[in-house]
Amino acid sequence: MKDLDEIQPQNPDQGFQFPGVFEITAMGSAAAGLEEKVARILAEKSNPRHDIIWGTALTQVNDPRILEMAEAYKPAGIDSVKTQFKDPNNLWFATTGYFAGFCVNTEVLKKRNLPMPTSWQDLLNPVYKGQIVMPNAASSGTGYLQIVSILQKMGEEKGWAFLKQLDGNVNQYIKSGSRPCRSARAGEFTVGTSLAFAAIKSIEEGFPLAMVLPSEGAGYELEASALMAASKNKADAKKFLDWTMSPGASGLYAKYKELVTLPGYKPAKAARDAGMPDDPGSILYKMDFAASAVQREAILARWNKEIGR
Repeated sequence: MKDLDEIQPQNPDQGFQFPGVFEITAMGSAAAGLEEKVARILAEKSNPRHDIIWGTALTQVNDPRILEMAEAYKPAGIDSVKTQFKDPNNLWFATTGYFAGFCVNTEVLKKRNLPMPTSWQDLLNPVYKGQIVMPNAASSGTGYLQIVSILQKMGEEKGWAFLKQLDGNVNQYIKSGSRPCRSARAGEFTVGTSLAFAAIKSIEEGFPLAMVLPSEGAGYELEASALMAASKNKADAKKFLDWTMSPGASGLYAKYKELVTLPGYKPAKAARDAGMPDDPGSILYKMDFAASAVQREAILARWNKEIGR
């Protein structure tokens, strides 16, 4: 959940001051305890306490119980955002997102004389047995987006067969989306399936890592924002949502996000140096977020039963 102290860098183009103007409770898509925070918002449905949802995993926002708490709103500049990054009924829009990437320790790779993987399919190679660490799909949004993108691309039968085969090479599942990358960069494992941003930051910090964006297409998640119908500070809430679309906000996003949907955005130098294309959207797998939301509970139940450990 993002609070006001996380956006203390003020809006450089408007001088907009946030603290004390309104209460914002926005579920952070990669934040710890996301499930509990979503549960709290649903529990407070009869007496909502939130003005907006800000930067929350679209898979969560697409829950019909949350969508019916939202009010249609078109923030300034939304017409310039591509259709796949906004709701046709104006109930949500996404300015940022994150996507899967492999963190490959190049020193360990060389030491073990292993080939550089370029795809999910490559990770089935028996030479990687015990050398892969992944996020736990049941506790990590990153883990869920990785498995659901595989299931959507391959279909249910082939997708589950693939995940079970991949499990044979996975050493462990970690309850975090970024920790697999940290484990790989520390040399504990050769490959950590993680976030592209985690790979970019690790490379920038000098760790012996290569970022691999899977050739099948990287599964991704959008971070959606919405106006709550029950907001008691609607004018200020709209003003804040307008700011999230501004050039000033875009400049902040570039420092912390690998996917920015606003027109004119180009990846930062660190991202380009790590291998990010100028148009990150070109390497993304086309996700069905509605299906991802509806099927989430069933997918995780099966994952826990057949794979999770």
